[in-house]
Amino acid sequence: MAATRSAAPAPPAGRRPDRTHYLYLAVIAAVLAGIAVGFAAPGVAVELKPLGTGFVNLIKMMISPVIFCTIVLGIGSVRKAAKVGAVGGLALGYFMVMSTVALAIGLVVGNLLEPGSGLHLTEAVRHAGEAQAKGAHASTADFLLGIIPTTLVSALTGGQVLQTLLVALLTGFALQAMGETGEPVLRGIGHLQRLVFKILAMVMWAAPVGAFGAIAAVVGATGVDALKSLAVIMIGFYTTCLLFVIVVLGALLRLVAGVNIFALLKYLGREFLLILSTSSSESALPRLIAKMEHLGVSRPVVGITVPTGYSFNLDGTAIYLTMSSLFVAEAMGQPLSVSQQISLLLFMIVASKGAAGVTGAGLATLAGGLQSHRPELVDGVGLIVGIDRFMSEARALTNFAGNAVATVLVGTWTKEIDHGRVREVLAGRVPFDEATLTPDADTADAGAPAGAAAH
Repeated sequence: MAATRSAAPAPPAGRRPDRTHYLYLAVIAAVLAGIAVGFAAPGVAVELKPLGTGFVNLIKMMISPVIFCTIVLGIGSVRKAAKVGAVGGLALGYFMVMSTVALAIGLVVGNLLEPGSGLHLTEAVRHAGEAQAKGAHASTADFLLGIIPTTLVSALTGGQVLQTLLVALLTGFALQAMGETGEPVLRGIGHLQRLVFKILAMVMWAAPVGAFGAIAAVVGATGVDALKSLAVIMIGFYTTCLLFVIVVLGALLRLVAGVNIFALLKYLGREFLLILSTSSSESALPRLIAKMEHLGVSRPVVGITVPTGYSFNLDGTAIYLTMSSLFVAEAMGQPLSVSQQISLLLFMIVASKGAAGVTGAGLATLAGGLQSHRPELVDGVGLIVGIDRFMSEARALTNFAGNAVATVLVGTWTKEIDHGRVREVLAGRVPFDEATLTPDADTADAGAPAGAAAH
């Protein structure tokens, strides 16, 4: 294995040079152009929204196949079901703890800033709040029942992450139980995964067009005035998310895995740019799965932790929900008492799990939480609508960083990570293959987890 590792930096003969850095330079240029068009011609800019929506939808159509293939290969290649259970149990336990910490931090910062003071509720804002309340989840039971798909195949066509996760888990365990007779199916799914990632690599070339349309539309629709009046909560929210990632997640990553948070964030720089330009952490989900395997985390850990984290590890959304709740209460002149804040926090721990994978779901979840605790505050949700799109940038970036850190931590706790490879990759000596978006042959073997060398 040592010989394999030392040879890894040299690309195979015949591999085309990486030209994708031009793509991401184009994305940056498109974002700047979108901002300029948004300010110069707001009316035209708003009409460009379908460009951004179309690109995000192209990425979303790839998510279910990527998750299905990754989880089935991960579980199917493990001979003991107990290992899968240990990974899943650790991941879910960690997600619950970190969600609670993030919610608590949001409450503390919200109480310190009191960002809603001095704002007034207009009739238009009241109607916007009512519209968001209608989109809230009816109950936790409905959310849980929604995890079960109508048919085995509908989970892959409906675009529901949790439904796909359930079907993939069942398929993976079934193949695991089949033993050697299931090997041909596993090999077939391995080929399918490579095909899916190749399609994704092709779709990524549309990123500059999508980024331009998305940014232009939001700048044109929002304007400068709305941003000025709501700057306090926006700046406070962005600062809180940044400190959470660097201080809380960074300290945890250093203590548990010995990894520098800045090195990991640099490694995922292209994914952060993609999220920033589309405002959707889902747009980078397939790339996160590929990059975590390439980093040296085993396929079962990546296959279970990343997709589950996208529904259960929403640190940015948690901070947003509690800070926004306090903001709305302050703005309407009806601040929440300490007991009400704690009660709302407990509710949001569960409610935030339903905020994944749906555009605008953060607003709907916020409205649902206020509706169940303080119905008279629901109208105030309209105050957030104008800047929600800008706040969703920080939400998505924080959620993504949290899931990347979680994958490394769970891999370390389960001894399913190759720390030597992690150091090599983060130092830039083992580059990721941007042409195929798949780990190299050393880590992609379906019969052996990437972290096998670590133990």
